[in-house]
Amino acid sequence: MEHTTHSEKKGIYLLPASIAFAAVLIAGAWIYTTGLRYRNNQAETQPQPRAQEGTITNSLEEKVLPSGGMTLPVVWGDLGSKLVSAGVIDAEKFKAMYETRGAFSEEYKNLLQGRNDGKLTITRDNAGYLLNLFWALGLGSKNPVLDSGEMKNPAYGGAQNFASTGGWTVGKGSPMDHYSSHTFFPLTPEQQVLVEKISKGIYRPCCGNSTHFPDCNHGMAMLGLLELMASQGVSEQDMWRAALAVNAYWFPDTYLTIAAYMENKGTDWKNVNPQEVLGADYSSASGYAAIKSQVAQPEQQRSGSGCGV
Repeated sequence: MEHTTHSEKKGIYLLPASIAFAAVLIAGAWIYTTGLRYRNNQAETQPQPRAQEGTITNSLEEKVLPSGGMTLPVVWGDLGSKLVSAGVIDAEKFKAMYETRGAFSEEYKNLLQGRNDGKLTITRDNAGYLLNLFWALGLGSKNPVLDSGEMKNPAYGGAQNFASTGGWTVGKGSPMDHYSSHTFFPLTPEQQVLVEKISKGIYRPCCGNSTHFPDCNHGMAMLGLLELMASQGVSEQDMWRAALAVNAYWFPDTYLTIAAYMENKGTDWKNVNPQEVLGADYSSASGYAAIKSQVAQPEQQRSGSGCGV
């Protein structure tokens, strides 16, 4: 309108008021319609708004950490009671610890002192509790990995000096009273070979060691789970899959980041190779750091289970 000539302005001024008003309405409608088209086109061509990012993150989280949990290929049975009877777990200390946290549920009570004949399910809520049960199982179970593996290397000053041993404070007596001392289930030579093979290939992002060197609670707990799975005839492939699912619930930020990295490469989480992802290049502290540096971090992150009871 800035370039309208003087004669054109004069013509406009002579228009009847009703015609001028109608012109204003038509012009306004044109501007409104054009604006809508512009906004619609922009919505189609511009990046997803931030509200959508949450949806994408939640979708990935559901793949990696299903809200309904993951069924593990093992039966817990009455192992909780056996761990209590052997003194690896002091039931009163254990219950008191969770009651103080307001978290000693009926499920927890049953896993500790009842009998569970169905397959175990790990969830976002019970992952930390299962971590402690598996920790006790790995610590107390008699196994060559503990008797002659890295934990007994004289260079480290003794097996009692690690977080996975000295950090176990809810048993009866000293943790070393129970270290590799109880036979809760027998392993055949073939099953032991499988435990040793897989334990050497599973890393954890809290340190740079494999499960074969279980110097922290996560490593000792994974060793206990591997022994339990092997004793019940679980296949090697299913053991790798279960180990990845469990590690994901114990280290949610780590595996959500790895899943995002994989999806950026065109691999859906359900199609990843568990053995590859659990290896040092992805799941060790240094391997994960390298992966993390290549992935944009979400604003909201999920914390996992720490290295103490």
